[in-house]
Amino acid sequence: MAHERILVVDDDYGVLMAIQAALSDLPDIEIILEDQSIRAKERLATDSFDLLIADIRMPELDGIELLRIVRQHDPELPVLVLTGYPTIETAVESMKLGAADYLTKPFFNDDLLATTRRLLLERRLLAENRLLQRQVERTYAFDEIVGMSPVMLKVFETIRRAAASDVDILIFGETGTGKELVARSIHKYSARCAARFMPVDCGAIPESLAESEFFGHERGAFTGAFERRMGLFEVADGGTVFLDEIVGMPLSLQAKLLRALQERMFRRVGGKNEISVNIRVVAAASRDLAAEVQAQRFREDLYYRLNVGYIAIPPLRERVEDIPLLVNYFIDRYCQEIDKPVIELKPEVMEVLTAYAWPGNVRELQNVLKRALMMSHGPILSLSDLPDDIVTHAGEGVGAERAGFFQLREQRTAAFEREYLTSLLQVYQGDVSEAAREARMPRGTLYRLLKKHDLIAEDFRLRG
Repeated sequence: MAHERILVVDDDYGVLMAIQAALSDLPDIEIILEDQSIRAKERLATDSFDLLIADIRMPELDGIELLRIVRQHDPELPVLVLTGYPTIETAVESMKLGAADYLTKPFFNDDLLATTRRLLLERRLLAENRLLQRQVERTYAFDEIVGMSPVMLKVFETIRRAAASDVDILIFGETGTGKELVARSIHKYSARCAARFMPVDCGAIPESLAESEFFGHERGAFTGAFERRMGLFEVADGGTVFLDEIVGMPLSLQAKLLRALQERMFRRVGGKNEISVNIRVVAAASRDLAAEVQAQRFREDLYYRLNVGYIAIPPLRERVEDIPLLVNYFIDRYCQEIDKPVIELKPEVMEVLTAYAWPGNVRELQNVLKRALMMSHGPILSLSDLPDDIVTHAGEGVGAERAGFFQLREQRTAAFEREYLTSLLQVYQGDVSEAAREARMPRGTLYRLLKKHDLIAEDFRLRG
């Protein structure tokens, strides 16, 4: 069975036969001949081809117009243009429209064969590269979660398994690690994907309104309840409820939540009838729930009920190899959002970004990059575009193997300072006022630097 298809269009039947004969040695190729450009137009609109070979001068529809039509249906279809009347104008016009190559008649069979082979090979390589790119994207990303570190690949696999089941899930991770993204991915790839995903920030709901928010209320259940209202669980029936920062849920509500999770039934505030719902609960916490149980701030039975499936998202400082991938991902994304050409990074910028500890995790990295792109003026992002505190504190709180650049810079700066101050005191024989004037710095600053480097001005004064 043919693997590739070539459409040849020329109003000269003899030329069509010559092309077919010249390309007959190509393996696994189907050659379709067409001597009417109008019919070729119809074929291009309905069929798929890997190469178009077309004459420039033809009645009804010439090769240039056919090339324009090709670009509408398949912008990446390679086109080999043939002409018996070569001119600079037609060559330029065909190349502007994206012709891959240009041959004049009469052509040598070897030239036609070599050009055809090259164009088909380029087409295959393009398709293979795109396939590999999709495989890379699938490997290093799950939905909108990006990572290539072993710990993140493990998280991706856990998400897949969680999505395939219907058990309740507990997600643990520091603030800014992407717990809601994980919850949304679980819902998106689950059997509940067509129903609602209902995110709830448990810490943001006042305790007095929490029960009503979750389970709804009947008219007249309390002051201000002028009408019956459905709660979050009822609205999310059939879908997934995401309980973010569940540690912030009042203890008074935790017992009622436990019953609702066990029975999948509840009563509205002020109601008498049980309401049955079919929901899945995904909960998230940025604090250790086991420790909260020990401190009696969280119910032990609710903890075990939620912890049927468990996903731990590592902080960004523990997956440093993901930072360059995340940086490139967010820069491409935000450049598109603000309609800005893609910006390159100076090497020292990536050095700083990978050395910084990121206490706010991926969310902090996102915000820093968005701000840097908004403030940058040129095509290259430099250290001056980053917030000062990021540059200043890069390397703090990380392993020595990651902080080498900054340690070396600090050592060389310290060596320069000591050498400069020593030379200054020698020239002015320990006179701090003159030394400060020469260095153009306040005397207090000079004294602090001298103390930092254990230099004593009196030691440089001449002794009689």
